[in-house]
Amino acid sequence: MKRIVLRDRTLIPPFGEPARDLRILNKPLWLLQRDLLARHCQSVVEVDEWAEIPPSNDELLVHKDNLYFNEDLIETFIASARATGQPCQVAFAHDDAMITSHATRLQEGIRRAGDVYVADMYYFPKGVVDDPEPLIIDTEPQEMGYYHIPSYMAPNQGDLVFQVPVRNFCSIENWVHVFMANSPLGVFSWGRKLEKDVAESWRTKLHIWFRSMIERKHFLSSSAVVKIGKNCSIDPTAIIQGPTVIGNNVNIGAGVVITNSLIGSNVTIMQGSQLMLSVVSDRCYLPFRAALFMTALMENSMVAQNTCLQLCVVGRNTFIGAGNTCTDFDLLGKPIKTLHRGRLEEVGLPVIGSAIGHNCKIGSGFVIYPARNIESGTTLIYGDDHSVIPKNVASGIYTRPPIFYPDRDPRVNHQRLNDQPAEHLSADRIRE
Repeated sequence: MKRIVLRDRTLIPPFGEPARDLRILNKPLWLLQRDLLARHCQSVVEVDEWAEIPPSNDELLVHKDNLYFNEDLIETFIASARATGQPCQVAFAHDDAMITSHATRLQEGIRRAGDVYVADMYYFPKGVVDDPEPLIIDTEPQEMGYYHIPSYMAPNQGDLVFQVPVRNFCSIENWVHVFMANSPLGVFSWGRKLEKDVAESWRTKLHIWFRSMIERKHFLSSSAVVKIGKNCSIDPTAIIQGPTVIGNNVNIGAGVVITNSLIGSNVTIMQGSQLMLSVVSDRCYLPFRAALFMTALMENSMVAQNTCLQLCVVGRNTFIGAGNTCTDFDLLGKPIKTLHRGRLEEVGLPVIGSAIGHNCKIGSGFVIYPARNIESGTTLIYGDDHSVIPKNVASGIYTRPPIFYPDRDPRVNHQRLNDQPAEHLSADRIRE
């Protein structure tokens, strides 16, 4: 079978690159697609539009290069399409919970056509023809998430949950889709598939139980669900629960907790760091007590100590300094909006973090509000003189804000607190 790739050159803010070049599950999207389709397709041709597809009577698979899908979906689609012997277009039921909840916001690639949703993936048994039939694929979603939270955090949706599928599919047209493809539709779906396999196959259940007994480890910490590469150094006190994949030459320090995540090769994760439902790509570095929750780091990035990233996407070659926090919950209870094609549009999630582009340098002590974008190449330096020491400090006692003088007019004190620089007080001034 031949593969025809329709290029989508739309640049995804804040990264400034088309979707095909962005990392999904520690691979550029084009490479992820190639690896998944390698066993089916012997050749590939890239075109910009339908008119450029060369005439042929060969069996063809045509798809856009901004689509994320997993092995379960593509295997099901190709097998089902071949079984029909007819030209087919991938489609989803109008009430598919994953599609309606997570895949139709901030994009145009998945669209309603009658009673179904269709997308730009096609199967042609004998060359391209008009009007292929929609072939409905069941993504098999299951509601998964975090139920014991205060009700005010998700007043409209009820519980804070995701519709996690077995067969994943989305059209990446916004940074939010990069987050979705890496976490809820990526590593989180590994957990969904593991639950399904354990429930349906006694062989899988017996295999995991046997490995747990032999290794004397918890069910979720055995080698059956935690895959570790070559030449790794993992402290005995580290807690790693699967399904998790760890690459080669990885160094994991004492007290680290990793749950249901993907760790690339040549990664260092130091003491006390915590990762959950996250993707850390090749050559990333996390010093002590860094925390990632449902966050994706692209290659060669660093998140310094005491920094917490929640539901975020970070580009490659980016440095995030110590003590930063990306918040994910709007305290005012308003729908969270992000920038999409020049307009602010609702994300459709009760919580979401932020996106930081490639080659950024973020100083220490920032608090970033939900759904904000930091464009590639940005350098942020904390310049608040209330909190930053920008120059050498001589011997003495300093105050910020300045000392109140109760015998003075309160308005003078107020002015001193807001307008005056920090004072350097001599010993005589303190006694005064």
